[in-house]
Amino acid sequence: MLEFSLANKRQSHRRAKPGSRSTGRYFHIAVRSAREFVRFRIQDVGRRGGVQWLAGQRANDAWDTQKWLIEKTEAHIENGRLVPDSAAARKVLASLSSKAIHVSGDRFKAKPRRNIPEAGKPTHQPCAERR
Repeated sequence: MLEFSLANKRQSHRRAKPGSRSTGRYFHIAVRSAREFVRFRIQDVGRRGGVQWLAGQRANDAWDTQKWLIEKTEAHIENGRLVPDSAAARKVLASLSSKAIHVSGDRFKAKPRRNIPEAGKPTHQPCAERR
């Protein structure tokens, strides 16, 4: 008979998702799934560090928000909710259409703000009216 020992067998480890271990500098607030996008770009909002915006490019070349990154010095967790400590973090959390709900580690989930069609915006004027 052959004896098989699991202790000698190597276990494969996958890379941990960003923000899943609570060891990073940022809280991650996911607004949309990363699977919707083909390319990503990160941009500072305001001063360096603090709040960052992760934009994703869709297959049709349109850009949209994938997630927000808020530095841990700008906010804290209280009763499973993200509470802002700065004006920049307060503005980001207010722009979301739902409260950021704690998922795990430093990761949160929220709904994006409502999409307003061009016809509903006050600056929209049909081409015939502009002439």
